[in-house]
Amino acid sequence: MKRLLSGAMAALLAAMPLHSQDFQFKGFVDTYHAVRASNPGDWMSSRTRVRGEASLEKDGAGAFVSANLVYNALIPERSGFQLREAYAWWGNSHWDIRAGRQIISWGVADGLRVTDLISPMDYSEFLAQDYDDIRVPVGALRVKFIQDSWSLEAVAVPVPEFFVLPTDEANPWSVGALPPEVRPIRAFANSEYGARFCCYLGGVDFSLMALRTWTKMPVLEDAHLVYNRQTVIGGDVSIPFGSFVFRGEMADYMDDHGNHQGNALAGLDWYPGADWNLSVQLNRTFGSASSTLGTLRISKALLNNSLTLSTFAYADLLEKGVFNRFSADWAVTDQIHAILGYDLFAARGGMFERYKKNSEVWLKVKYSF
Repeated sequence: MKRLLSGAMAALLAAMPLHSQDFQFKGFVDTYHAVRASNPGDWMSSRTRVRGEASLEKDGAGAFVSANLVYNALIPERSGFQLREAYAWWGNSHWDIRAGRQIISWGVADGLRVTDLISPMDYSEFLAQDYDDIRVPVGALRVKFIQDSWSLEAVAVPVPEFFVLPTDEANPWSVGALPPEVRPIRAFANSEYGARFCCYLGGVDFSLMALRTWTKMPVLEDAHLVYNRQTVIGGDVSIPFGSFVFRGEMADYMDDHGNHQGNALAGLDWYPGADWNLSVQLNRTFGSASSTLGTLRISKALLNNSLTLSTFAYADLLEKGVFNRFSADWAVTDQIHAILGYDLFAARGGMFERYKKNSEVWLKVKYSF
């Protein structure tokens, strides 16, 4: 896939005269360090990253490449060069076509997955990262047809990607040793494909989707971790009224054995003014693995928007577990940000129970160029 992608990029660049290319390059350097808030006060994370993003455009066609150069002191295998996105595109007022390694995001949920099932997640450091940083790009062909009040998008993923789960015991976020894993073979019949129809009605936005995919998190069967083939049908809606926005999302997951799993989310965003932002969500899954998750986001900008205080919490309402990320983001300049934060874990069971001793204090400094 990477060789094919590199060849496509090279051909695209060669076809564009240098004098007519619209080339842009930007990126950032950030460093992130965290220590455990309780004894023994050890390092939870220590990493430094250089991100570069290059785009090239000519006559409605172009290419985009995003890559990281990372040094990770705690997880050496995460150090090195990391290709993030690399795709070629063509578009006009009605068409948007992208081919290559890209991040695909569907739905209206904030930090939760209902219909957003194509790009999996990297849980190398669980949720103690920015949500956008843990999305895993996929090699895909994405075709979107756009009209004034609606759009239709089709996606094909020849080789599916799956959740990244850490197993190294030296990693504070490790899930421990796992049984042998059985992944679907690389074959056309095992590719992922789907479509999404979006409608914009001037006050009500909604979408409908269908996706033939694989479960991104493995399940234990006969002493092996396996991935199940499934079909997903769902949709979402977004309705603004006054200073509020209501968001809803639903999906039905049906595997090839006929088992159904339902997932429904309702959310409310409030923008009361004075640089306040409040958001609450309730997410309920139905079926063999039922759960109820709530989220709460609150942010406030101060000092002429140079300081932003925020909190974002996940609450496992059935298992009585919480993960809450507090942060204070100081814009030293337009290019330099210093962010101080605290991650709180508290749980009696469920998904957060494994990390109940992982509450941490962290510092992040970011320079954008």
